[in-house]
Amino acid sequence: MTIKSSREEEKQALGRMIWKMAEELRGSIDGWDFKQYVLGILFYRFLSENLSNYLNKEQRNFESEFDYAQISDLEAEEARKDTIKEKGFYILPSELFQNVVQNASNQSLNEVLARVFLNIENSARGQESESDFKGLFDDIDVNSKKLGNTVIARNKKLIQILKSIKSLNFGDYAECSTDTFGDAYEYLMSMYASQAGKSGGEYFTPQEVSHLLVEMVMHGNNKLNKVYDPACGSGSLLLKFIKILGENKNKIEFYGQEKNLTTYNLCRINMILHNINYDKFDIAHGDTLINPNENHQEGSFDAIVSNPPFSLKWEGKDNPILINDSRFSDAGVLAPKDKADLAFTMHILSRLHTTGTAAIIHHPGALYRVNAEQKIRKYLLDNNYVHSVIQLPKDLFFGTPMATCIVVLKKSKEDNKVHFIDAYSEFKKSGNKNKLSDNNRKKIMDAYIKRNDIPYFSSLVDKKIIEENNYSIKISTYVQEEDTSEVVDIKELNKEIATIVSRQRVLRKQIDAIVNDLEGIES
Repeated sequence: MTIKSSREEEKQALGRMIWKMAEELRGSIDGWDFKQYVLGILFYRFLSENLSNYLNKEQRNFESEFDYAQISDLEAEEARKDTIKEKGFYILPSELFQNVVQNASNQSLNEVLARVFLNIENSARGQESESDFKGLFDDIDVNSKKLGNTVIARNKKLIQILKSIKSLNFGDYAECSTDTFGDAYEYLMSMYASQAGKSGGEYFTPQEVSHLLVEMVMHGNNKLNKVYDPACGSGSLLLKFIKILGENKNKIEFYGQEKNLTTYNLCRINMILHNINYDKFDIAHGDTLINPNENHQEGSFDAIVSNPPFSLKWEGKDNPILINDSRFSDAGVLAPKDKADLAFTMHILSRLHTTGTAAIIHHPGALYRVNAEQKIRKYLLDNNYVHSVIQLPKDLFFGTPMATCIVVLKKSKEDNKVHFIDAYSEFKKSGNKNKLSDNNRKKIMDAYIKRNDIPYFSSLVDKKIIEENNYSIKISTYVQEEDTSEVVDIKELNKEIATIVSRQRVLRKQIDAIVNDLEGIES
């Protein structure tokens, strides 16, 4: 067994163990509601250990036995200012996860945790990291009746959660605990998303699909500095850059915007859990289409990946300001009020650097619907921005069985053609969902890179042909579907039919003779 496969198996085993723990802990609480407690306290443990390890490493150059968790809060105050500049936050020794859980049974835990979470957020107040930590623990209501009808019952549940999360041995599963914390967090979010159905699928992109999109935007992009997702959800798409880049991840700055407050908090937590320092990410809260964050400037991103919500309702033409917005005005028309798919596409195009690449998950209808959407596609194609269109298999995403598509945009293309790939059949079954295997993904990427014609799989199409099809970029229009029905030789079939008919005649004569003999005997 290779080291890589062994590591993957260990990660999966850890994931199953964490999920089993989370399910046992929640009891009668709905899993989607309970996720905030498990994910939030896992994050609290990460912050505590991350800070302790950082300070221990710094101080042990001078004092070999130094242990930050064992010193007094008064002594710890001396390092607060410098540590916040570096890490973006601070936790006093008495409020570290390991010390709180050790004394959990001897205190009003709900009050302690509420104070600790507030102090962590307040440690960043007035600092450059304030926006990255503000409100991070808002969704962890330690006084919620969901945990129990009485304070005693709620504290009992909180003690169970803390002690269970303390028992997780991350050190046995990786050389770097931050990688494992991040992997555990991703695993839990994927499991909660699968259990929650549609509501979970709105904020989580399957890892293998994320991998494919990131590979596409990275191909041929040698100066990758800023990456962006305007509908970032929990950040799973952006974070895939880390897995692929490895040691080079520190060169990247991550930008995103998310409308849902809870999911926005999840994304920021996810960034920190993957050891992305506060000065390397800028995740904004708000409606990207109506109020795009001012820090996410036009033409500034080298790579954009996104899985926007399908057929989202938005203000559209009801808002007179939008038609004059530089993001949308060049197309001369706004996306329909009940289908914002191509509004996201136009926004993404506006934020893309001249040499950058964007890969967007699309509802298939956006590829061929008429009226306003047809006019937007005409603008995109006439200006030669559409690089590739890829058909994905059905049942890949949580919450929808739909066969989705990927549209790849580039502002600097070398030809005036669009490459179509039909990967509808490229999947393996995984439980009740489909999944892109490594081989499926590699086959798609190989065709994407070579930009070639492969019978029944891919086709490079001149823009004039797309014009003739009324600017429809529906994949099945350009990639012929293989006929898998059995080929029939008509001449041979006719011979067989003639033989059967002849045989029928002989059998009929034999039957008639038998019947006549029987009638003669009866008479």
